[in-house]
Amino acid sequence: MKKAYLLLADGTLFEGTAVGYEGQSIGEVVFNTGMVGYQELLTDPSYYGQIVTMTYPLIGNYGINCEDNESRKSWLSGFIMREETEYPSNWRCKMTLDEYLKEQKIVGLAGIDTRRLTRKLRGEGVMNGVIYTEGFEPDEQTVAAMQAFVVKDAVKSVTRGESKVYPAEGQAKYRIALYDYGVKYNIERELQKRGCEVVAVPALTPAEEIIGKFDGVMLSNGPGDPAENTECIAILKTLVESGMPIFGICLGHQLLSLAIGAQTEKLKYGHRGANHPVKDVDTDRTYITSQNHGYAVVGESVDPAVARVRYINLNDGTVEGLEHIGRPVFTVQYHPEACAGPMDTSYLFDKFMENIAKTKGGAQ
Repeated sequence: MKKAYLLLADGTLFEGTAVGYEGQSIGEVVFNTGMVGYQELLTDPSYYGQIVTMTYPLIGNYGINCEDNESRKSWLSGFIMREETEYPSNWRCKMTLDEYLKEQKIVGLAGIDTRRLTRKLRGEGVMNGVIYTEGFEPDEQTVAAMQAFVVKDAVKSVTRGESKVYPAEGQAKYRIALYDYGVKYNIERELQKRGCEVVAVPALTPAEEIIGKFDGVMLSNGPGDPAENTECIAILKTLVESGMPIFGICLGHQLLSLAIGAQTEKLKYGHRGANHPVKDVDTDRTYITSQNHGYAVVGESVDPAVARVRYINLNDGTVEGLEHIGRPVFTVQYHPEACAGPMDTSYLFDKFMENIAKTKGGAQ
C-alpha cells in the first residue's frame, strides 16, 4: 500500500496511507465532527477548496450508494480519516469509499492521528495544506502556492450554468426561485414535498427575473467568503426591498445579512458537524443542528431597526439566524434540511410556506 502525506502551512507533516486518487492537491484544512454522513459531506459544494478531516475514526463502513448524493459530484480538495473501511456492509452499497474517491479524483489519506490534527486546527485555527501521494511530493513552488492559497470565486465555481425546474410532489401550490450558491439536493426535496414547484437558478440571476414571477425566494448554502460575492449581495438588496418572502440557509443567510448592512467574519476553525446546539431566543428552546461554515455574521453589526438576531449558537454565542423587521424574510446559519443530520428544525420550511401564504393572502 502506498504512503500518503499531509503537509501543513506551518511545516507540520503527517504520514499515512493512500486512499482514493493518487496525486497532489492544495486546500484549506478543516475538520468535521459528524459520526455518519460522509457521502453527503463529500458531495456538499460548501466544501469547495477544502481538505476535510473526519474526527470520527472509522469512515467508509457503509460504502457509497446511489441515493445519498447532495450534488452532481464531489467538491473536496482532499479527504482525511483515521481508518478506512475496505469492506463496507450495507444493503444499498454500490462501491467502496476508495473506489468513489478514485472516480471523483479526490486524494485521500488514512492512518494518521486525526485527533492530533484536529486539536492543532482547533487550537491554532484552520490552515492551508497540501495532501499528496507518495511519488507526488511537492516542490518549493507548490509549497509557496499552498501557503498563499485562498478560496476564491467559490460560488461562481459551483453554481449551475442554467435554470432547472423541479416539479412539486402532487399539485403545485407555490412557485419558488431557488438561488444556487452551491445548493444541496435536500433543499429542493424539502420544498417539493411541501407542494412547491422549484426553479433552481444561477447565483447571478437578476432580481428583475424573479420579482412578480415567483411566490417566494430560497437562498441556498454554498462555499467561500460571503463578502466577496458583491454581485449576489446587490441582487439580494433588490429582492428584500420587493417584499417577497425569502428564506436563506447558511451562505444564503450570510449573503442576505450583508445585503441588509451587517458584516461577516471568519471563524477560527468554523462549525462543521451534526451536533451543534442552537437556541431560539424567542421560545428559549434549544435545537441540535447540522452545520458547515467557516464564516459568521457579526451580531453587533445587525441594525436592530432592520433585523433582529433570532437564533444563537450555545457553544460560542455566534449568530445562527435573523428575522427581518416588517418583511417576510428570515435566515438561519445551520441546515434544517440536513441529511445525514438532525431534523429538529425542518419546521422552518413550514414557516416559509406560512409566510408565502400570508403574503399571497395580503395581495388578494
